[in-house]
Amino acid sequence: MAADMSLVRPETLRFQVENVLRQAIIDGRFAPGERLIERELCASLGVSRTSIREALRKLEAEKLVTIVANKGPMVASLSVKEAADLLALRGLLEGFIAREFSQSASTEELAEFAAAVAQLHAAAVAQDHAGYLPAEKALYRLMLARCDNQLLNESLTGLHLRLNLLPVNLQVPADRLAESLQEIESLYQAIVARDGEAAEKAARWHMTNARQAVLQSSGK
Repeated sequence: MAADMSLVRPETLRFQVENVLRQAIIDGRFAPGERLIERELCASLGVSRTSIREALRKLEAEKLVTIVANKGPMVASLSVKEAADLLALRGLLEGFIAREFSQSASTEELAEFAAAVAQLHAAAVAQDHAGYLPAEKALYRLMLARCDNQLLNESLTGLHLRLNLLPVNLQVPADRLAESLQEIESLYQAIVARDGEAAEKAARWHMTNARQAVLQSSGK
């Protein structure tokens, strides 16, 4: 990870350390439950312990890191129940955003959305599970970027971050790719038709099914 920090400038050091550690957690380089040893992080990133501690406090506030008595900072874990609750809430919020996006998206934004759907379709057809997740997340980033509601934006960004703690095979189980794609296609068609009610319903249904898949895959 030292290469990631090669261009650090003093005035942006704290933010860059936060970003590097956050991305390492999202990418799975630090697994849920893994201890984050300050001494090793300092050596790896070439920064002071103060910078590491500031970054860890920020990630603790984002619920990506937890401080455990007698053990110190660890990557947070996400239980199946917590994931199901987050997906339920995500469905409500993204339903609202889908409705708003269908009404306010520009022609250029609709074209971007169509391109993201095409990437999603290609990944699903190729059974490219690793490529499917980033393509799906790109769709929601497009809708979220159009949302002129800072509080909602912050809430959903936090939900998305925490859901990254789920194992990849639970985020979109391999046997759900085709079904998930169908749901996204329904969402896309509703958005193109500027049908806010149908867009909201499609987004909520997608998250309802994602939640059910997580519960089934975990044996709940």
